[in-house]
Amino acid sequence: MLSDGPTSRVEPATNKTQAWLRWLPGLVTLRSYQASWLPKDVVAGLVVTTMLVPVGIAYAEASGVPGVYGLYATIVPLLAYAIFGPSRILVLGPDSALAAPILAVVVSVAAGDPSRAVTVAGMMAVVSGLLCIVLGLARLGFITELLSKPIRYGYMNGIALTVLVSQLPKLFAISVEDQGPLRELWSLGKAIAAGQANGYTFAVGAGTLVLILFLKRYERLPGILIAVVLAMLCVIAFKLDSLGVKVLGKIPQGLPRFAIPWANGADLVEIILGGCAVGLIAFADTSVLSRTYAARLHTRVDPNQEMVGLGVANLAAGFFQGFPISSSSSRTPVAEAAGAKTQMTAVVGAVVVALLLMVAPNLMRYLPNSALAAVVIAAAISLFEFADLKRIFRVQQWEFWLSMACFVGVAVFGTIPGICLAVAMAVIEFLWDGWRPHFAVLGRVEGLRGYHDTKRYPHATRIPGLVLFRWDAPLFFANAELFQQRLLEATDSAPTAVQRVVVAAEPVTSIDVTSADMLRDLSQTLRDRGIALHFAEMKDPVRDKLRRFELTDIIGDESFHPTVGAAVDNYLQKS
Repeated sequence: MLSDGPTSRVEPATNKTQAWLRWLPGLVTLRSYQASWLPKDVVAGLVVTTMLVPVGIAYAEASGVPGVYGLYATIVPLLAYAIFGPSRILVLGPDSALAAPILAVVVSVAAGDPSRAVTVAGMMAVVSGLLCIVLGLARLGFITELLSKPIRYGYMNGIALTVLVSQLPKLFAISVEDQGPLRELWSLGKAIAAGQANGYTFAVGAGTLVLILFLKRYERLPGILIAVVLAMLCVIAFKLDSLGVKVLGKIPQGLPRFAIPWANGADLVEIILGGCAVGLIAFADTSVLSRTYAARLHTRVDPNQEMVGLGVANLAAGFFQGFPISSSSSRTPVAEAAGAKTQMTAVVGAVVVALLLMVAPNLMRYLPNSALAAVVIAAAISLFEFADLKRIFRVQQWEFWLSMACFVGVAVFGTIPGICLAVAMAVIEFLWDGWRPHFAVLGRVEGLRGYHDTKRYPHATRIPGLVLFRWDAPLFFANAELFQQRLLEATDSAPTAVQRVVVAAEPVTSIDVTSADMLRDLSQTLRDRGIALHFAEMKDPVRDKLRRFELTDIIGDESFHPTVGAAVDNYLQKS
């Protein structure tokens, strides 16, 4: 008894500790951290930093905020995700997929004011973070799976085009006021035709882009770093900044400070909608990448915790002068190839970026803007998906055209409306499958067990006086009338007078009040015609609902059969 007492008192505290550590997976990793991992994590962190700096600056510019804020959006969020993120290898930061929706809101709300642009982008990060945290705590991490693959391809291709086109003016050193890919392309074409492009700027940007794309085939080489360093050396060696090539300029020295971003009420709705949109995009991308690396490393990642980790990282970005962030399909593979073992890689990267801002902030002052545009364009090109769309066109054309419609929506109407269109199309796609589902009248087929669709097996024999009707969808308000219509048509077209209808209800996974009321009316209609309504293979949860809707007493317990075969046997015995 004496030895058991202390154990029983310690156990609740231990359980509480375990419960808290569930939300702090980084600390769990730290408790089991092996000394042999540290050299690999440090080396991987240094390698990843070579991408964090130029990519962070480039995506900041693409998002409509000054380049240094891309570094701010890298430091604290990496540290936050290292504590709250469940993936050991994921590298978070500014991302090309988020640039277009952030830019759309920043341009609309900030009206060219850099300080206001930073505030708006920071507030979007806070909204995005809060959304992800709430959804994660509510265990709603599955919602990002509601968009079908063709629709995801459509909006990602639309975003890729939007990002690419938004960077083309910087590649030519041309200022374009119009918004939207088509209008921007038209204005850019007119400006180039009028001779407004700067040839030196284009040469630097195009050369950088070609080099990045060429070096992509060598995964272990820091292609982006090599390309931008060469671009800077060209500017310095040939004094291209005096020939009209715009450069990044001085970067403020010091670390990001804590600040609460706040915009006036008139713009809140647009900022909140934009923040929610980028939050869902960020989590969709992060969850896919996280699951991919979890499978590769033979570990398990909780999608709800992933949402919380991403949300905390975005909150950190918003409160420390950053903007919305996501995972990266380019930086994470670099970390893996460099030998990263844990999130200590991200911590090292964040510390090195911070040291750069404190010790050598002007190291990249001669980085040309067209080279930054090239970095973003290269990332946008990698976002396009064509190969799998060819397969989808081959196997199911209507889903291909659904993807194209979503692509056009994003490209024509803009990123935020396009994403809303994508969600609406996903809901319509889901409802359509349930609204007009497949149904079948069943019969016996010689040589095959069970009962089969008479349309697929025209030689199937039907039992005189009996209609076996199968409905391949849940019963709900949108298809209730169609169910009744199709079942009555089946009885009217039967080759013999019908005495009983058996609904093969195994595919019916749910029922609502509207369809329950329809069944009540249908039962009475059939009864008036001298036809009994029976059910076979109905799932227990659905039958429980019928009981709650007070239908079981009307239809009768004897009208429910465990299998279609049992329902047929019962009919034959009583006929």
